[in-house]
Amino acid sequence: MAPSSSIAVRELPLFPLPEVVLFPGRPLPLHIFEFRYRIMMNTILESDRRFGVLQMESSGNPASVGCCAEIIRYQRLPDDRMKVLTLGQQRFRVLEYVRDKPYRVGLVEWIEDRPPQKQLNSLGSEVEQLLRDVVRLSAKLTDQNIELPDDIPSLPRELSYWVASNLYGVPAEQQSLLEMEDTAARLEREAEILTSTRNHLAARTVLKDTLKS
Repeated sequence: MAPSSSIAVRELPLFPLPEVVLFPGRPLPLHIFEFRYRIMMNTILESDRRFGVLQMESSGNPASVGCCAEIIRYQRLPDDRMKVLTLGQQRFRVLEYVRDKPYRVGLVEWIEDRPPQKQLNSLGSEVEQLLRDVVRLSAKLTDQNIELPDDIPSLPRELSYWVASNLYGVPAEQQSLLEMEDTAARLEREAEILTSTRNHLAARTVLKDTLKS
């Protein structure tokens, strides 16, 4: 097993979701309707309101690394269904499964990024600028008013989570970013993804302008 900066080991109820990768600090709204997960939610609402979110991979197996979610607020619906708003907390690695019924529970260890070996502010600024370029080109290409929110994190690690959580349609890539324990490596990979996207959008924008003229 790869070394990690584990702080503690604990049992955690687990909620596998297809094509969903939760990151620390990011919201995740859920509609709870399956009987076993209604039991889970009612149980954890009586404790610390925390459970683990794992991506259900294409193989049908849950990923080994996920993110703890904390219920911020909830609304009970008819038939004991529930709407919950959760917020991503610490990442974790599943060490073993403790039980499967009525819902899956795992023994997990918390994982954190290793302390950076260099200043990451310039790398973070580069990623943010690439993100702004992608949004600007997307807006121009689609003739829509698209703007980034004002509350984008400024700290490199939090920014890396924010960017990763907003990559749509690439859950395998998101899972890889979630599993990284190096903020610089995560930002560098995001810079590669955003650069490729920017170049693609720029080429399409030039083509669009050429056809207009």
